[in-house]
Amino acid sequence: MKGQSKAANVAASKLISEKFASLGDWRGKTLAKMRALIKEADADVVEEWKWMGTPVWEHDGGICTGESYKSIVKLTFHKGASLKDPAKLFNSSLDGKVRRAIDIHEGADIDAKAFKALIRAAVALNTSGEKKSTKSK
Repeated sequence: MKGQSKAANVAASKLISEKFASLGDWRGKTLAKMRALIKEADADVVEEWKWMGTPVWEHDGGICTGESYKSIVKLTFHKGASLKDPAKLFNSSLDGKVRRAIDIHEGADIDAKAFKALIRAAVALNTSGEKKSTKSK
């Protein structure tokens, strides 16, 4: 992938694994599960460690971030407002002009097939070369 060496990717992946393990509860397990689904959906995904400890998945641009809070795991899609979401997985940041997020609460079950479709759609958008303008016309 552009801009990141294999060594940097390995280092980021290690930091992400350590972070998930350090959570020691449902949040770490949920993030690990979502990470596995991201990798299943896109074998060429690149993992990065940004913004003082935020896991980020990229493929020719940002796909999503994975964050943990006290009562939720949040997956924020960089260009979520441009993605079709027929399964209605997006349940947070719905008024944003660019991003959309999925908030996962303890015990919630995410539709794996629909989630992987969102990941593939985000990759397709990134690789299409389309840039959505955020400026008003």
